[in-house]
Amino acid sequence: MTPIAELLIRRIQATGPITLADYMAECLLHPEYGYYSTRDPFGAAGDFTTAPEISQMFGELLGLCLAQTWLDQGAPARFTLAELGPGRGTLMADVLRATKRVAGFHAAAQVLLVEASATLRARQRATLGDYPVQWADQLTLGETPLYLLANEFFDALPIRQFTRHGQGWEETLIGVTNHRLSLGKSPPSQISPLDHRLADTKPGDIVEICPAAAPIMQTIAAQIETHGGAALILDYGDWTSRGDTFQALKAHSFTDPIAQPGEADLTAHVDFAALAAACTSHAYTTQGQLLTALGIHQRAVQLGLKLTGDALVQHNAATHRLTAPEEMGRLFKALAITPSHAPKPPGFA
Repeated sequence: MTPIAELLIRRIQATGPITLADYMAECLLHPEYGYYSTRDPFGAAGDFTTAPEISQMFGELLGLCLAQTWLDQGAPARFTLAELGPGRGTLMADVLRATKRVAGFHAAAQVLLVEASATLRARQRATLGDYPVQWADQLTLGETPLYLLANEFFDALPIRQFTRHGQGWEETLIGVTNHRLSLGKSPPSQISPLDHRLADTKPGDIVEICPAAAPIMQTIAAQIETHGGAALILDYGDWTSRGDTFQALKAHSFTDPIAQPGEADLTAHVDFAALAAACTSHAYTTQGQLLTALGIHQRAVQLGLKLTGDALVQHNAATHRLTAPEEMGRLFKALAITPSHAPKPPGFA
C-alpha cells in the first residue's frame, strides 16, 4: 500500500468519501508523496512521453506560430512568454531555438514557467541553461501582452465525474471497502453546473467537469483580450465531455487509477468547449491539422536529409505519431485564444 493510499484511507474513514477531484489533487500534488512532487515522469524511463519529447518539430512550429502572431499584432516591445506545466523544459527550449532569428522577439520576451514541482524546476533549469527564466506556482501577470503555451496541462487538472440519473446526477466518489480504496456513487441530486447538459445527455451518460480550469482560462482570456497576445492549448479530449475518461498511466501502460495512488499519472480528457467558454475569440482544430498547416511535413523532409538508417526511421515515425489520425493527430486537439480584434494565429485560419 502506498503512503498516499494510507493517508486517504484514514481521511475517508474519518470524514467520508471524497470526489475524484480531491483524490487526483492528493495523488498528484501532495507535497511529500505526490506523483509530480517526487519524480520526473517523462520520457522512455518515465511513465509517458509528450509531443515535445517525440520531436523537436512540435516546439519549433508552435514557437514560430507564436512569433508570427506577435508580428501580426505589431511586435509589442515587451511581452510575457509563458508555459503552463513545462515538463522538462523541452518545449520552451525548442520554441526559443526556433525563434532566435525572429528580430526583436527574444529581446521583448520575458519567459515565465508555471511549475509547482521543485524536481521539475531543476530539470527545466538544466534544459534551458543560462537563458533568463522566471518560475511561478501559478499564472501571475502584469500589464503586458501574453503569449502562452499549454501542452498536456489541462488533462492533469482534477475532475469531478457524474452519471446522469433521471433529471439529476450521481457523482463518482472514492470510498473504502475492506480497508482498500474503492469507487462508488453519491445519491442522485441536481448539479447546477450541469443543467445545460440535460439537453444533450440521457440516463446513464457520464459527464466530467474540471472546476480548476475555469479560473485559469478566465485569467488567460482576460489578459489576452485586454493587453493582446495569444494562447495555444494542445491536449487530448474533445469539444464536449462525454464518457468515462478518468485514467492512469504507469510505465507507458494504462493501469487501475486507484490501485497505486501517488505512483501513476492520473488524467482525464479535456472538454474544449468548457475552456473556450471563457474566451471572447477562439479557434479550434486537431493537432494533426494544425501541425500540417504549419508545415511539419516540409520541415520533416528538411531534417530527414541529414539522417540515415535507424535515425531516419525514428524521425519519420515521430512525424507520423504527431500527425496521423490513428495516432495523436485526431485525439489531440488545439485551441487558440486571441483578442477579438486580432487575426487568428497561423494554422487556425
